[in-house]
Amino acid sequence: MPIHSIHGKNIFVETEGSGPVVLFVHGLGGSTTFYEAQARALASKHTVVRFDLEGHGRSAIGGTPSIASYAQDALAVLDALGHKEAAVVGHSMGTIVVQYLAANHADRVTKIALLGPVREQAPAGKEATRARAATVREKGMEAIATTVANAATSPATQSGRPEIVGYVRELLLAQSKEGYALGCEALAAATAVDASKIAQPVLLITGDDDKVGPPAATEAFGKELAKAQVRLLQGCGHWTAIEKAAEVTAALVEFL
Repeated sequence: MPIHSIHGKNIFVETEGSGPVVLFVHGLGGSTTFYEAQARALASKHTVVRFDLEGHGRSAIGGTPSIASYAQDALAVLDALGHKEAAVVGHSMGTIVVQYLAANHADRVTKIALLGPVREQAPAGKEATRARAATVREKGMEAIATTVANAATSPATQSGRPEIVGYVRELLLAQSKEGYALGCEALAAATAVDASKIAQPVLLITGDDDKVGPPAATEAFGKELAKAQVRLLQGCGHWTAIEKAAEVTAALVEFL
């Protein structure tokens, strides 16, 4: 069954393939389908595990989530499937979850890949994220979906592949407004993980037009990590895995 009871919550889980385990963690407003291209490619040689974060996609709200609770759910998913360790891939807010896992549960994490990596938001960013939560609760996902989809994709994507913008918009519109608002508040409450505690090999991937995980910040983060490599994708915004699906997939295949 794709629905698992995790810490008393109904969490949607998908798994395919066989071999070393790769766990995918999506970002704010995402779902398992965000990683479709990468999951299909990796399943030929890996056991691919995807799940919807609490309150996202097809996973129910079970309380008040946080980065730590999302991470504990990720470990519980692995436990439910009988996996002791995994390489872990995260996007956006999911990269904070993955950093938390790598730093605090090193025995469960073999290596990590961070797409559009983010860390603790600046005070103005926290305020804006909490304001977005309030807007969604009052007016619904329709109030922010188009703005977020346009702001977080690159001009090249918008002009050359508008269907990608449409997909991002649909991902957002399909979310529970309360689940998304709770995700916003979890992101705003997140604190930076100590980079010195991340000893695993790390792949950082971001786009040259990513305003959420900008190249300069990603490069600086890479220098703080013991074993990091950075890939910069041209003509790419923040929705890395779908804006540049082939390039991200190739980088993950090589890294993993």
